[in-house]
Amino acid sequence: MAKKEFTFYGKTLDELKKMGHNEFAEYLRSRSKRSITRGFTEAQKRLITKLEKKGNNVKTHCRNMVILPMMVGKTIKVHNGKAFVPLTIQEEMLGHFVGEFVFTRNRVAHNSPGVGATRSSSSVSVK
Repeated sequence: MAKKEFTFYGKTLDELKKMGHNEFAEYLRSRSKRSITRGFTEAQKRLITKLEKKGNNVKTHCRNMVILPMMVGKTIKVHNGKAFVPLTIQEEMLGHFVGEFVFTRNRVAHNSPGVGATRSSSSVSVK
């Protein structure tokens, strides 16, 4: 069975890569559209130029960067507050922000209660 070709509002990935940033912004949601049409910050401009020159494994703190068609297939290391987490950009991520895919907080997994957590557990041996 053949893989279905990816389209973004009826446009293929090749057509999206040929568009300019403002033309691509017309297909995005309002928050992403506003971010692109107001212009990129200096950090976002540096990220774009690094991706064009270096390609993969670019480190960035810029979590508010909108994912553009030229980024698809590349790996970006995004800072989550503690370390750089590798993120491989896929077609489905277009128009979203980079920070949406790199979590800043750990998932809480509760285990059994500790000693002293309940009245009955205070009499239980620690061993």
